[in-house]
Amino acid sequence: TITRVIIPSSVLSIEDSAFRGCSLIKQIILPHSLKYIRSKAFLKCNSLIEISIPSSVVSIDDNAFFGCSSLKTITIPSSVEYIGKFCFYGCSSLTQISIPTSIYSIQKYTLSYCKNLTKIDIPSNVKYIDEYAFSHCSSLNEISIPISGTLIHLEAFYGCSSVSKTTLI
Repeated sequence: TITRVIIPSSVLSIEDSAFRGCSLIKQIILPHSLKYIRSKAFLKCNSLIEISIPSSVVSIDDNAFFGCSSLKTITIPSSVEYIGKFCFYGCSSLTQISIPTSIYSIQKYTLSYCKNLTKIDIPSNVKYIDEYAFSHCSSLNEISIPISGTLIHLEAFYGCSSVSKTTLI
């Protein structure tokens, strides 16, 4: 049974659905040569606990980590300029995520149903937060959000019933 995958340094892109449904993989080590994580690359890798995105990555496409229900933490480096729709949808074990200042828009359903996410700091560079971007993050209790020049869709935080502290920056 393969539970750990090391991607070689010759790889520049993890292509569409490359590891889709590989439910036994717990750890994936990505090379510093990697530029792109394509759509559904790790979709429903239910046992994936940890992954470190290298600072060479510029794009994490739609549904890339959709349904990775065991993923606990992820750090997104400042090299990433795009995080796609539904990217971390249903990552129900995710407790923390850092959104880099290189991100200007948070797409629809990006972090929906991340039920254990408790705090989110949205950098001041973010100018648009799309519909349902953080919907149904039922443990989310603290949000730091920019208000100057940021368009926040009406239902961006729909179903976030535990929010007790909102800091406007």
